[in-house]
This record gives sequence, C-alpha cells and structure tokens, in this order.
Amino acid sequence: MTINEKQDELIEEFEFLTDWVDKYEHIITSAKELPLIDEEYKQDKYLIKGCQSKVWLYPEMKDGKIYFTADSDAIISKGLVNLIVQVLSGYSPSEIMDADLYFIDRIGLKEHLSPTRSNGLLSMLKQIKMYAFAYNSLKA
Repeated sequence: MTINEKQDELIEEFEFLTDWVDKYEHIITSAKELPLIDEEYKQDKYLIKGCQSKVWLYPEMKDGKIYFTADSDAIISKGLVNLIVQVLSGYSPSEIMDADLYFIDRIGLKEHLSPTRSNGLLSMLKQIKMYAFAYNSLKA
C-alpha cells in the first residue's frame, strides 16, 4: 500500500464522522493503536521539540525502510502522532521525504486544532522528515 493509499483510507475514516467531538474521540481511540516506543527510548534525544506535551519518536531502519514507534504523555498528541506513524512508517527515506501529506488538510486538522497542537503536529512531521533525510544521507 502506498503512502497516498494510506492517507485516502484515513480520509475515508474521518468522512463518516460528522462533528469535531466525534473526530477528536476517533483520534483519542486511535492512540491505542500506536506502536509504542520501548521505554529505553523515552530519552530527551527522542523528544520532539515544539510539542507542548512530551512526544517521543524513535526511528528504526530495516531493509531500507524506516519504522517508527512513539508515545506521548497527552492522549490527543498520542493520537495525532499515531495518525502520522500510520501513514509514514514502513517506507523508504526518499518516499517519506517526497510525501505530500494532504490528509491533514482533508480531514480538517489544521483548522480544528488549537495553535499549540497544530504547532506540535507540524513538529512531528518535521521530525519524521528529518529522520528520513538523515537516513537517506547515510545511504548516499
């Protein structure tokens, strides 16, 4: 499945939810699906800078693809990072770097998140892209 196919699946999931209370509940519920980071990686070097809550993100390269695990001390942030991990985990660094992440706009996250959560979401995306860039540079 491609990154765009995963995004389209997420968009479909959210289309059935008519109001933002339901969408927030879905984000919170999805947090339970997050592949949790091993406790040994809950270190400052894996904390995402720019998030109001603590969000840890750990990348692991296997067979040319990056797999992410994560955790957060806030349930909404945990749900948000899960959405991003769902879409971007298991792809090559170049696929991640080149991905156009349109699902964020299409499900309405940008206009319905508070400014601090929106900044946190952008920081999560930036960190994932930075990991992809770093792994891609190692390969070159």
